[in-house]
Amino acid sequence: MVSVIWGTLEKKKRDAEKTTEFIEETTTVPETELEKTVMVDNIVITGMSRDVAKAAILQEYPWAMTVQNGEETYSVTNLMEAKVDALLDEIYTGEPKESYTLDTHGLEEAAAAEAKAAADLWDKKAKNGSISSFDEDANKFVFTGAEMGSAVDQEKLAADILAALEKKEFDQVIPVTTTEVHPEFDEETAKEKYKTVSTFTTNSTANSKRNTNLKLACRAINGTVLQPGEEFSFNTVVGQRTEEKGYQPAGAYSNGEVVQEIGGGVCQVSTTLYNAVLRAGLKTTTRRSHTYEPSYVTPGMDATVSYGGPDYKFVNNSSTAIGIRASYSDQVVTVSIYAVPILEEGVKYTLKSTKIKDTDVPPPTYEEDMTLLPEVEKVKSEGSQGSYWETRLVITKDGETISDEVDHNTTYKGHAPVILRNTSGVVIPPENVELPTETPIASEGAADGFANAPIEVPQPGEATNPTGSSTSPTGSTTSSGNTNRPEASRPESSTEASRPAETSRPAEPTRPAETSRPAESTTPAPSVPSGPTAPPAPNTPGGAVSPGENGPGYGGPGNPAEIVAPNPLGA
Repeated sequence: MVSVIWGTLEKKKRDAEKTTEFIEETTTVPETELEKTVMVDNIVITGMSRDVAKAAILQEYPWAMTVQNGEETYSVTNLMEAKVDALLDEIYTGEPKESYTLDTHGLEEAAAAEAKAAADLWDKKAKNGSISSFDEDANKFVFTGAEMGSAVDQEKLAADILAALEKKEFDQVIPVTTTEVHPEFDEETAKEKYKTVSTFTTNSTANSKRNTNLKLACRAINGTVLQPGEEFSFNTVVGQRTEEKGYQPAGAYSNGEVVQEIGGGVCQVSTTLYNAVLRAGLKTTTRRSHTYEPSYVTPGMDATVSYGGPDYKFVNNSSTAIGIRASYSDQVVTVSIYAVPILEEGVKYTLKSTKIKDTDVPPPTYEEDMTLLPEVEKVKSEGSQGSYWETRLVITKDGETISDEVDHNTTYKGHAPVILRNTSGVVIPPENVELPTETPIASEGAADGFANAPIEVPQPGEATNPTGSSTSPTGSTTSSGNTNRPEASRPESSTEASRPAETSRPAEPTRPAETSRPAESTTPAPSVPSGPTAPPAPNTPGGAVSPGENGPGYGGPGNPAEIVAPNPLGA
């Protein structure tokens, strides 16, 4: 039985090999075995290989067709090479005929594509009267007149290409025909059409160094003109924030710690710009949020920036140039968009943010304080909860809501409590500890990277707060600012009150009330000499330094902005 099966398999194998050899013999025709006379448009290719035959045909019909527009030329793609290849395939893979004609028909789509390529090269859009620059001395935008445009007559050009192919004039120079394109309106009409299409403001604090940074950033973007299709980059336009440019050190968060950074606070300008851009109907392309909640704008509506890091970008998706007006005055940042209205008459875009929930306070961090007894822990700062916000794009027409869709969601981090303790086993008398002379306060909305400068500490008895806060002799602060946000959504147009200035330092330092907590160490507490204790840590309105956000930004209807990870840097 085994030998029979083996013999059958061998027979099938031999039959398969014979079949393969037969197929190869019948489908492979040597290119030089065209024995009878074969002609293509009177070109004899008998005895030639396929490649030699192709070269002979192309030599007889060299391709050099161009389209001429004044002194400029466009070289038309060789449309006949594919036709030659198809003809030779027919000749060399079957029984050839004696005579063939090179066919030039069926190239309508290819000719239209060539006409479009020429139009893309030479079409010039008409330019409406519009703003073109900004006159700083006159403090106004400069208008320029309208310009005529031109367009290639693509239909005629495609027909001319097909006619040249029909005649087999493959080296023809075809003159292009263009038509004038008129602008929609001239300079005088533009002056009537341009208006301030959106404005947004945010409130600052009394910190003079931070406000200097806001003023410089506003000055940098003020008067910017963006042409249709052009993209604005905050970091590119403002540039690096340096001391040489006048930027001041202001407090910032770096890995949760308050540090001093040059240019702290400029995120407030980018945030104000973002909201003005959205309300104008322009398209945000890149936006990143803060790490902690901002206080100068409703959370979920901020845009952090840091040179070399997060950026804020938007594109002019209108048909005319747009201008940016930005200013700082009396602790108020204002940004406006100057343009021919982009949105349909009666249509308005706004953002509405609602806090969905609070998140847990992060685990505490510990700092060494060798003035404390080993079994004592003291709360330096209570910490704060994080939060989760939902931000919607609300579109209204003539006051009626026509769309209320979620634009993005944002999670803000909370601040970790800071606990003082002494695990060294050594207690240093408080009089040997140098007291701090200034305390930096992070800016509202600061993320890792930027914040406020140190607050100058008033002398005892001089504690008055420019924002309306009162200071008690013990250093506690009662604020009239915006530290207690409602859980529900706030109107998008509302701006937060400014942060109160730092409280005064008491004349005689008194040690904060100690909170007895079980210490991790069981070492007996050594006795220490009595003496003055360290002053209390300054109060921050709202219980902690202000937080910030992470989430994508609005990119226009159907055009969400770039989605990015939480920001490690920003102001």
